[in-house]
Order: sequence, then structure tokens, then C-alpha cells
Amino acid sequence: MSEAPESSPVGLLLVDKPIGPTSMDVCRRVRRALVRAGAPKRIRVGHGGTLDPLASGLLVVLVGRPATRLSDLIMAGEKEYTATVDFAHRSATDDREGPVTPVDVATPPSGAEVREACARFVGEIMQAPPAHSAVKIGGRRAYAEARAGRDPKPEPRPVMIHAIELEAYEFPRGVLHVRCGKGAYIRSLARDLGAALGTGGMLSDLRRTRIARFHVDDASKLDDLPEHMTSDDLLPIPE
Repeated sequence: MSEAPESSPVGLLLVDKPIGPTSMDVCRRVRRALVRAGAPKRIRVGHGGTLDPLASGLLVVLVGRPATRLSDLIMAGEKEYTATVDFAHRSATDDREGPVTPVDVATPPSGAEVREACARFVGEIMQAPPAHSAVKIGGRRAYAEARAGRDPKPEPRPVMIHAIELEAYEFPRGVLHVRCGKGAYIRSLARDLGAALGTGGMLSDLRRTRIARFHVDDASKLDDLPEHMTSDDLLPIPE
């Protein structure tokens, strides 16, 4: 394959996405910076796995057609997250986007009980995606159905949770370190963990730290990205 011309950069960019922007907001910002430096206006820019607006951390941005074709391969890689679970509330979205409902927990679970409950979710499990998610039900996105006032119930599907460690706990919040495979929803894990404990269960904070070989420690902050980007700002496509 001949080398891509300088006007059509190809490669990867690791971005530490802050809370607020969508994953596609980040892609649009990268595209604008590439175009300012001379890239074609229609240059393809995608990503290897969505991060919700309320989540932060590693986003693998894919630049150019050869890179965007790797999206499924990168998304299939093992992922690591630091997740904070609120055991005193439930949410229609399973995170703090809401609406949020308080839950009266008469006897808060101990740290040992939370660890025991976490252990039940390690391995291949059946997990129902959140009602507010991009999975399709009858050809429509679940979140579109939910926003239209309907009550979508995505079917449970098998996902792999490699490990869950309780890093810190003081009721009502527990901080988890999660390693998982493709398709696992940490929002669903927070919801189901609370149900197993007989408490509330929603995600109050989420940070992705790794996707396959890529780590957030090697990523650039979104605000630190240059206004003009060329191929020199990109990582090569992994072989």
C-alpha cells in the first residue's frame, strides 16, 4: 500500500475526554483541526468505542479510512474503568443524567457484602443494556423509545466481566475498578449490583482508563490538542 499523502493524514489519536462533550464532539474537533492544516474537508474521523457525555477518560480517535476500518477491532479489546456507584439512588438512565430517585436503605451493606455481590458479576453474565442506550429494539434506538415516553426493555445479552475490585467504600458510594469485554455497560452493572444488595444502584462517575493496548496515561487532554493537526500528531495504525 502506498503511503498516504500529507494532505490526507491516517492514524490514531488518544484523547482524554472530559465530562461534557460527546464522543462525536471530540471527533468533530479533531476533524476541524486536521482541515485547518490542509486535510480534505471530508476526511473520515471516528472512534473506537463511545464514551457517554457524563463519562471521562480514554477515547481512541481514528483518522482516515484505513484507521476507521479498525473501529470494531479496537472496540473488541478489553477495557478498564474506574466507576463510582451510588447505592442510595436509582435513575431512569442508570446514571446521574436522571431523573434520579432516592432509595431508603435501612441497613447499608458492609464492604464485605459489596465485595461478595461484586464477585457474583464476574465472568460471562447476562446483562440487560440500559433503557437509555443505543441498542436497537424493533429497529429503533432504545433511548429514542425512552425519550418518546415509552418503556423500552432491552433483552439481556451475554457480556464478559473479567474482574471487579472494590477500591473504596463508604456508604452510599463505592469505587470499583472494572475490567470487561465488548458490550458491557457499567451503568447496567451499577444498577444490577444495587438490586443484588437490595439498595439503590446508579453510576455517579465513570472514567475509562484502558482499551486493549492503549492507556489514558498516554492520551492528550482535549483542551491541549493543537488548533492545526497533521499526520505528525497521530500514532501509526497498529499492525
